[in-house]
Amino acid sequence: MTALPPRAGADRGSGREWERMRFRDRRHAGRVLAERLLESPALRRPADPIVLALPRGGVPVAVEVARVLGAPLDVLVVRRIGAPGQPDAGVGAIVGDDPPVFDRRVLKILGITADRLAGDVAHERAELRRHEDLYRQGRPAPRLAGRTVVLVDDGVATGVTVHAA
Repeated sequence: MTALPPRAGADRGSGREWERMRFRDRRHAGRVLAERLLESPALRRPADPIVLALPRGGVPVAVEVARVLGAPLDVLVVRRIGAPGQPDAGVGAIVGDDPPVFDRRVLKILGITADRLAGDVAHERAELRRHEDLYRQGRPAPRLAGRTVVLVDDGVATGVTVHAA
């Protein structure tokens, strides 16, 4: 499992040494991430912090971050929109009732339009609702306005799900 950016002000050399950092597991990654976050000026005096995990892989990382920060933990369900015939290749993502976010560059390369993916978006929207119901078990989504939100996942491939989140 690879890591996070170097500490602020650290000698970065090539700027890529963080890519060589390894973690024992997601919980260890969460503890290291939390330590780095505590060094961040934005989190020295956070406004009513909350940690949001992107399920499933982000949850064990976020548990540790929330514990170290002393912040409540919740989930933010995001669903990836896959490329036609390659569902694991994310070309877009959805969260909540927001419109889909697409990687326009990738759509152009693949020669497809967002309209062509409308059926996939509808399917993933239904899955998103199902997962929200499963994770929330009747609890309302947390209030985020005016809060410091720490969004946690266990990695970023294309970045489209994090962008949507």
